[in-house]
Amino acid sequence: MSESIRAVERALDVLQCFTNQSPELTMSQISSLIGINKSTVHRLLTTLERKRFVERDPFTGVYKPGLRLLQIASLAMEHNTLRRLAGPFLQDLCSRHLENVNLSLLDGADVIYVDVIESSQRVKLAAVPGQRLPAFCTASGKAMLAFLPEDQVKRILERGMPRYTQATRTSPEAFFKNADEIREQGYAISVEEFEDGINAIAVPICNQPIASISIAGPAYRLTRERMIEISPDLLATAKKIAIEVERTLNLK
Repeated sequence: MSESIRAVERALDVLQCFTNQSPELTMSQISSLIGINKSTVHRLLTTLERKRFVERDPFTGVYKPGLRLLQIASLAMEHNTLRRLAGPFLQDLCSRHLENVNLSLLDGADVIYVDVIESSQRVKLAAVPGQRLPAFCTASGKAMLAFLPEDQVKRILERGMPRYTQATRTSPEAFFKNADEIREQGYAISVEEFEDGINAIAVPICNQPIASISIAGPAYRLTRERMIEISPDLLATAKKIAIEVERTLNLK
């Protein structure tokens, strides 16, 4: 591997250190996370800062993602074919059920929100496109994982199943038991598994899931009974999106 390619890989490693859980990092923290000495990390950060991929607080010295990343992310979202095709269907779901509607993709052990249609309710969830959440304990993630090969799912679960709430399933055995139920009913439900007070229901788009759509809201409003009531509409909508994707992309 050439030195120039290695430098690009290291720069990308630096950018991947920033997550929802760690949106701001010091140079020392980044050095520790990627296992590179501080002088090399400093050179990488200096270049990334000059190109506006990271920003440095002049008072604290802490780094965070820069505006250039936001511009690229916005461009990717704007030209995402699935997001464009699913958009009208998501809007319709939101207008009928008055809760947040999300379109998600699976990325490793996480789900990424590709689109978020906000509820008009005064009390609603704070969610934005680009947000990452753990797949194993969210409805969006479980709806996709349940339909993937078991070996692939096991490798994902081996990365960790931390407890977020008292309802979080923290063992592969419990997850796969729930996955059997998801495949049987066609949808996944999360009852405060990731965050206290938040419930969600999700359906995969295609049985070899390329994505999932979900409806999420406060647990007092989006009860288990209500999620079961709206599941047929969510299933029908996912099927319509799948048909539209296949038609547009000429998939068989």
